[in-house]
Amino acid sequence: MYGSYLVIVVLIVLAPGPDTMVMLKNALSGGFRGGLLASLGIFTGNAVQGSAAALGLGVLIARSQPVFIALKWAGAAYLVFLGFQALRGAFRGKYDVVEQAQRRRGGGFRRFREGFLSNITNPKVLVLYLSVLPQFLDPVRTTTWDALALAYTVAVLGVLWLLVLLAFVHRVRAWLERRRVRRALDGVTGTALLGFGAALALES
Repeated sequence: MYGSYLVIVVLIVLAPGPDTMVMLKNALSGGFRGGLLASLGIFTGNAVQGSAAALGLGVLIARSQPVFIALKWAGAAYLVFLGFQALRGAFRGKYDVVEQAQRRRGGGFRRFREGFLSNITNPKVLVLYLSVLPQFLDPVRTTTWDALALAYTVAVLGVLWLLVLLAFVHRVRAWLERRRVRRALDGVTGTALLGFGAALALES
């Protein structure tokens, strides 16, 4: 049963989504450390949502329409905000000035926060847990620890995949730091984040 669950989780993790775009955005602007901190923030948000689902709190949130809708709009707004940030960077192209200012403001925590907030405000992550986990839980024999183990599998595999992508980005960083390439990637990343935000907002 766990093997089947792993197959499903791997397929879900490999699909590009907001988490991938947020990590890429921070890796481009903050290097390996920036991408790592964003990935840790995403992992933390994922673990929190997985814990909520495994402990039964996720069902209460999903069934409370005002809370769920507020979470959905907050997540959509935040993704759009991050998308505009990336597009603004692509439009201006003054990366040295911007990154020096970010370092002075203590960009490390900001990058962790971006990863955490982009995940924790995305109700689609919670819905994923609530739709997949019950299929692999036996109401009679499954314990809370079993449910948590399944939930944390998603979080761990997710962050491992982000780290693989981050290592690749770091390996080709010299090419990515070319101003024309960087602007193009920021444009693609920003557009993707805007698209994810719009899709989340319009989803019924």
